[in-house]
Amino acid sequence: MPLLSPWSWLSNSQGVVLTAYHHSGKDRAVAGSHGQGGEEATSSRRCGQYTMNQEITKAKEKPPFDRSSSQDSVDELHMEDYWTEVENIKKSSENRQDQEVVVVKEPDEGELEEEWLKEAGLSNLFGESAEDPQDSMVFLSTLTRTQAAAVQKRVETVSQTLRKKNKQHHIPDVRDIFAQQTESKEKAPDGTESQSVRTNENKYQGKDDQASGLDDCEKKLIPLVPEEAPASETDINLEVSFAEQAVNQKESSKDKTQKSKGHEAPIPNFRVPKDKTGTTRIGDLAPQDMKKVCYLALIELTALYDVLGVELKQQKAVKIKTKDSGLFCVPLTVLLELDQRKVPGTRIPLIFQKLISRIEEGGLETEGLLRIPGAAVRIKNLCQELEAKFYEGAFNWESVKQHDAASLLKLFIRELPQPLLSVEYLQAFQAVQNLPTKKQQLQALNLLVILLPDSNRDTLKALLEFLQRVIDNKEKNKMTTMNVAMVMAPNLFMCHGLGLKSSEQREFVMAAGTANIMYLLIKYQKLLWTIPKFLVNQVRKQNTENLKKDKKTVKKLLKKMAYDREKYEKQDRSPNDADVPQGVIRVQAPHLSKVSMAIQLTEELKASDVLARFLSQESGIAQTLKKGEVFLYEVGGNIGERCLDDDTYMEDLYQLNPHAEWVIKSKPS
Repeated sequence: MPLLSPWSWLSNSQGVVLTAYHHSGKDRAVAGSHGQGGEEATSSRRCGQYTMNQEITKAKEKPPFDRSSSQDSVDELHMEDYWTEVENIKKSSENRQDQEVVVVKEPDEGELEEEWLKEAGLSNLFGESAEDPQDSMVFLSTLTRTQAAAVQKRVETVSQTLRKKNKQHHIPDVRDIFAQQTESKEKAPDGTESQSVRTNENKYQGKDDQASGLDDCEKKLIPLVPEEAPASETDINLEVSFAEQAVNQKESSKDKTQKSKGHEAPIPNFRVPKDKTGTTRIGDLAPQDMKKVCYLALIELTALYDVLGVELKQQKAVKIKTKDSGLFCVPLTVLLELDQRKVPGTRIPLIFQKLISRIEEGGLETEGLLRIPGAAVRIKNLCQELEAKFYEGAFNWESVKQHDAASLLKLFIRELPQPLLSVEYLQAFQAVQNLPTKKQQLQALNLLVILLPDSNRDTLKALLEFLQRVIDNKEKNKMTTMNVAMVMAPNLFMCHGLGLKSSEQREFVMAAGTANIMYLLIKYQKLLWTIPKFLVNQVRKQNTENLKKDKKTVKKLLKKMAYDREKYEKQDRSPNDADVPQGVIRVQAPHLSKVSMAIQLTEELKASDVLARFLSQESGIAQTLKKGEVFLYEVGGNIGERCLDDDTYMEDLYQLNPHAEWVIKSKPS
């Protein structure tokens, strides 16, 4: 009898035991209920198929779209899509020439932490520049308690490692680095920081926290629930550090677990909250501010994983011999450099755009779109022909069938030398499945999307938007969010170039986990491309502190030069203070109009109203512009530059940044 590979999940709260055995290419999944009724269900599925009994009565009354005469359980159907896709991938890669992979040696003790500090913008705490870590001190002073703890943990590890190695350069004492920060927090007798965290969090506690009362075993995997299952909607808290929320949730979860035992609440759907000072999306900030957001996002992600006891592993980019021309197996950055010679300013590979366009030309109502593969031999021939003729414009797109275009799109993603989710953060994306609640999974994904390189993030966004358009036609194509997630997950998470090998048992566990992550990426893409308000506020604080420091330096310099200090202070005043009355802002459009507009602030005045007033002008270039071609920007003060969304209340934002200038202009390409 051949060797069996068992795997199981145990859910105490629902009384469900799930066990699957791989046997001669087929699996037997047995689910037995230890609750009332002791029901048993047995089914045969291939490649690790599984089923879970979920007590969702309403969902059973309205099953998902039926693709055949017999209706299987929801999880069976969707996992079948996953394993079928894995089989298709294996078949299509049988004749593929493997890329040469150079295995990176295991990093020495402390190397990962040192690399992490560099990625977090704190490299000047060590090495030659360690004598004057003034910029880092300003940065550290703006961190939350959990963020500071995450940094301190890595600093301690690196300090110990450097002492062991007897490095010659200066090794700072971790107590010195954080002394100033600790003192400043101790000086606040009213506990402002911790109190504000708790107060703001209370606004959002309720339905989203009810999901936190999960038993330890249940936390290992949050199963996908049918999309038809009714779920309440609640705002996700973007005002308070995610790690701080996790700490507060841990402190209050003991009582909640005892109170709600036996009364499991449905997990809510989350939405982006309305913010009077405007929602900030990726792409809205100036590059220098976005860089600071990325530093903070890495620290926040690490703090969140630390609080929840999940290991965050960052990988170094693997050295792979890659092509410097062509379409497939070419790094995204190289491909975009080639494409930008053809189409300046393009941010998404041209072949990627064209494949999506070709699929859409065939109509998104086609049943089984993305699920049904094209013929392997035809796909191979099309690849070769595209490589030879695409850039010359000689390729005949009429010869590409819709399912072939979908297979080519998935092949393009799989064959990237480094994964679309990036080498550095692929494991962090996979680790999202280990976080206890759906809310925390979304928070981690939000931070990971921010951390992706621009080319990866832009291409991922284009993919997710396309997938959503496919799902919008689910009534006809029978491709729900879950179906699409199951089909696409192997293409994003099975990376050939990394040379990663895993056991069959691990593959089964990863299957459901990565499919769940893919599901969240598709369903919550609008939320995931939002920059949390607490990160933007931390950037504002950093900018304010740096501005104060710069002004002190300039004043000292001017004093030494015996300069007319009064004259300097007059010049230093903001133009808003000098010639604009209180409660009025002056809006400029230097590239579009020579005349600025003075606008009276009111409680109801929005950014969209300011733009409408500008576009309604009867003369000048404003006549030729349409809504969506120009935007209102907040420039200067405590932010470098920020594009405002239409629903920004101008009076609220003015109070947050009174020294800003207000400029109308188009978005940079």
